[in-house]
Amino acid sequence: MHLGEALSFSVNALRANKVRTFLTALGLVIGNASVILVVTISLTSREYILEQIQGIGSNIVYGQYAVGSQSSTGQVGADYVKMADVEAMRRELGDEIVAATGIETTFDRMVINGREEDIAVLGSDEQYQKVRNLIVLAGRFLDASDVALRQKVALVTEKLANRLYGGQQAAVGQVIKIHGLQFTIIGAFREKVESFGLSELSKETALIPITVMSYFVPVERIDPFYVQVRRAEDVPAVTGRVRQILESRHRPGARYLVENLTAILDAARKIALVLTLVLVMVSTIALVISGIGIMNIMLVTVTERTREIGVRMAVGAARRDILQQFLLEAILISIVGGGAGIILGVAVPLSARFLADVVIPISSVSIVVAFAVSCMVGLVFGLLPANRAAQLNPTEALRYE
Repeated sequence: MHLGEALSFSVNALRANKVRTFLTALGLVIGNASVILVVTISLTSREYILEQIQGIGSNIVYGQYAVGSQSSTGQVGADYVKMADVEAMRRELGDEIVAATGIETTFDRMVINGREEDIAVLGSDEQYQKVRNLIVLAGRFLDASDVALRQKVALVTEKLANRLYGGQQAAVGQVIKIHGLQFTIIGAFREKVESFGLSELSKETALIPITVMSYFVPVERIDPFYVQVRRAEDVPAVTGRVRQILESRHRPGARYLVENLTAILDAARKIALVLTLVLVMVSTIALVISGIGIMNIMLVTVTERTREIGVRMAVGAARRDILQQFLLEAILISIVGGGAGIILGVAVPLSARFLADVVIPISSVSIVVAFAVSCMVGLVFGLLPANRAAQLNPTEALRYE
């Protein structure tokens, strides 16, 4: 019997039991859709996590003075990281870095909506925006002349501008008092990625030139400093060099915490990989269960069609023909169910693009793998029923009622 003839027989046999065929294929529809959706969810979550981490600042090295260092009260002030140390990093690291900056922090009370509240006041320079990926919503950011000339200018965060003046644009040009001095607001800004108060920036923060901050702090203390490395592969080496620069400029007993985001990014990638593997295993179990369902239904079908098999053998059908037909039926169920599952799995993220204007990555590899596994499930789990049908004794099959 030719392949085309066997395929025709298989299609007719499946059409004769449409409900059974549909329910058998439904398991593969769910399994394949699960595989594609699981991989899609994993890719989306991984990209989101990595984007959030990198949004804090790409290729960042950061650090501060280690509070637990063994030193006397007099030595502590000298051990703190200074802007001179940041300048030394800029000189010695040269083209290996994009920018380096430092932050000093104080707090002041400000009247907001008729109530006095504590707000964070940061001192930094013009390179802070580049290193921390800050977005200026209105006005402008600090420039080199503001820092060099000790201009009494300030930027405020988005939320603080809204609370004080009802909007970011309305805040520009207003005058606020910080530690008793008047500052002109030149801009409003926000973080590119929300750090939820885990960084030096809170939702209600004012930013002033670090040269002016020296008026308000008794001892200069940069905490933290940031260095943006030009190439990602240089981050570990630059981290070590930054530590060496600090240690060489301070007494031997002083310790400094110098870290980077590489470890956090690696951990996020590993977590995403483990999550993907676990979810794929769950989807694989669904496909295996679907295959067992196919095998079970095909065994029932062989029993129901025993007499038909006997008649076909009696008129000359070879055992290979019987094997081929029942194997084709199992594979057809797998292909149809797998194809429908792939369409369903792809349709969900595509609909999200059109309805919510959200780009969700779809893995072409997951589609190929899901389809290949579907065919394999039909082949493997259809082999036993097909082989049983082919091994039937023609005489006993004809007598079967």
